[in-house]
Amino acid sequence: MARVSTRSDENLQVRVSSEDHTWIADEPEGVGDGAGPGPYDLLLGALGSCMTMTLLLYSKRKEWPLERVDVDIEHDRVHAEDAAKVEEASGLVERFRINLVLHGDLDETQRSRLAEIATKCPIRKTLAATHMFDESVTLAD
Repeated sequence: MARVSTRSDENLQVRVSSEDHTWIADEPEGVGDGAGPGPYDLLLGALGSCMTMTLLLYSKRKEWPLERVDVDIEHDRVHAEDAAKVEEASGLVERFRINLVLHGDLDETQRSRLAEIATKCPIRKTLAATHMFDESVTLAD
C-alpha cells in the first residue's frame, strides 16, 4: 500500500512526505509561489513514470533492446453540455493525451507489445478504475 502525508507550509506550499522522501507541491507564481510542481503535474508525473518503469522492467525481463522511453502527457477536462452537471459522474470526463516514444532497435511485434504493456501500468489502471474514497475530517485539539 502506498502512503503519503501532506502538511501546509508557506502560502499555498504543501510539504509532501512518503516513507523515504519529502518534496514541495505548489501552485504557479501568481497563485502560489511556484516552489514546486502543482497537483496535476505530480499526477501526470506519476502516470508517466509508472508507464516508463513498467516498460523498462518488461523489456529487461524479455531481454529486448529498449534503450529509453519518453512519455509526454497532457490532461484536460471535457465538460458535459450542462455545466450544472459537472458534479455528476456523467457530467465530466478527464482526458489524458499520451504520446509514448520508444528508443531502441525494436521490431514491429516488440513495439506493438510494448504499446499494449504501457496501458497496464498500475497508475493508469488506478486512474481508469471506478474509485471509492473513505474520508474523515477532525478538528485538531
